[in-house]
Amino acid sequence: MKWMDTFFERSARNVAQHSGRRSALGKIGRLMVGAAAVPLLPVDRAARAATPASAAAALPAGIDDQTSCDYWKHCAIDGYLCACCGGSSSSCPPGTTTSPITWIGTCLNPHDGRNYIVSYNDCCGTTSCGHCMCNRNERERPLYKMSLNNDINWCMANKPSTYVCSVSYLLGVQE
Repeated sequence: MKWMDTFFERSARNVAQHSGRRSALGKIGRLMVGAAAVPLLPVDRAARAATPASAAAALPAGIDDQTSCDYWKHCAIDGYLCACCGGSSSSCPPGTTTSPITWIGTCLNPHDGRNYIVSYNDCCGTTSCGHCMCNRNERERPLYKMSLNNDINWCMANKPSTYVCSVSYLLGVQE
């Protein structure tokens, strides 16, 4: 075992002679900053996506019902559904205005197996709706990326600023 002690002693002395505390602290700092940036890197989630055949085989009951939380365009919605409040899934009820600020999500249409970019808009008015509350957070991002987060009252920029319900607009399809 003496050879192991000698090996580690020589290695430690060699490192101590060729590097200082400042360089070691610098390397540790770079390592910590690099490790903190890892969650911000893009991640390929294609492996988790359902195939069109398996998705169509197991369609939930409310997949085409605009008043259901299971409606396919409601995959990232958080709030009351406008379809239950006098509007539709893509139009605000009468007497309300659409907030110009939105959050976005990507929803899988089980009928064609394609992902669609969906813009979620809050409808703003004087009284809240209070019907058909849905809180689905599929693919929701942390709050540092505000346009992808659904936990914010987007009616703050409107007059009147009372939240009524939420609608979903299709913006595009994944090619």
